[in-house]
Amino acid sequence: MSPAIDLRAVTKRFGPILALAGVSLSIHEGEIFGLVGPDGAGKTTLLRLAAGLARADEGVVQVLGHDLATQARRVRPLIGYMAQRFSLYGDLTVEENVRFFARLHGADADPTWRERLLARTGLAPFRGRRADRLSGGMKQKLALVCTLVYRPRLLLLDEPTTGVDPVARRQFWDLLADFLRDGLTILLATPYLDEAERCHRVALLHEGRVLACDRPEALRAALPGRLFELNATPVREVARRLRTWLEPHRVQLIGNRIHLRLESEDELAPLLRRLKADPTVRVHGCDPIAPALEDVFLAHLTAPTRPSPADDEEG
Repeated sequence: MSPAIDLRAVTKRFGPILALAGVSLSIHEGEIFGLVGPDGAGKTTLLRLAAGLARADEGVVQVLGHDLATQARRVRPLIGYMAQRFSLYGDLTVEENVRFFARLHGADADPTWRERLLARTGLAPFRGRRADRLSGGMKQKLALVCTLVYRPRLLLLDEPTTGVDPVARRQFWDLLADFLRDGLTILLATPYLDEAERCHRVALLHEGRVLACDRPEALRAALPGRLFELNATPVREVARRLRTWLEPHRVQLIGNRIHLRLESEDELAPLLRRLKADPTVRVHGCDPIAPALEDVFLAHLTAPTRPSPADDEEG
């Protein structure tokens, strides 16, 4: 079975800006795949390429078995794309918005599906409310309904929960899991690493390049060494000192805690002794912890660049 989305050595430029640099990814049918990275990582560009809204400068983009360079018109009706700022019509009611988008895509003859979507998202009791009077979370649900009303096979979501409260975020993800069971394939971009943990697989993006791609649990398990969380003050000064004693990429300041990635537990005791010997430093505790995706992302982001085999041969 061919993948739902297949990107091979895809490069996209906007003038002098390199948005994607030789990206290769395959998204399987029936999975939820997350694109994770900061602003400017290339997440939106990748989604727009997969939606057929932009063309790659180099490489191949195939969606649902179609090459988008030549067959974009055939595949677009099969794709639901929800941009960061989905254009709901504030002066229309919930039901009027849904009917409008259904009619726009030639799906207005299926009122049963519309009713099921409104019921599953909890919007049925608010069908007569104007869209501009909905809460942020309800607007995102309505945008999702408007995207799904014409029954796409592939759903592309660009940071769908940004700016909504934690309860609404959880409800939105519950809905995605529900629709996933119907056989939908979902590709989404998110800045939230806790959301990425709920994806079948994730790609960590930075400056248009894929740093790593795998299941979240596999990425965490592949992080080398042991991870410890150090609680010490003054935290920034302690982190600075540790980076002079260790390779800097093995010391990450996360909130008011320091995460240390050590080769073994034997490395820990000498470090703590050196810190405790300084009367200006207070060590409140240091415990082993399981790595989170944030630790994995930071480890890949800050790891020293290793020369490629070709570079070694040239040297």
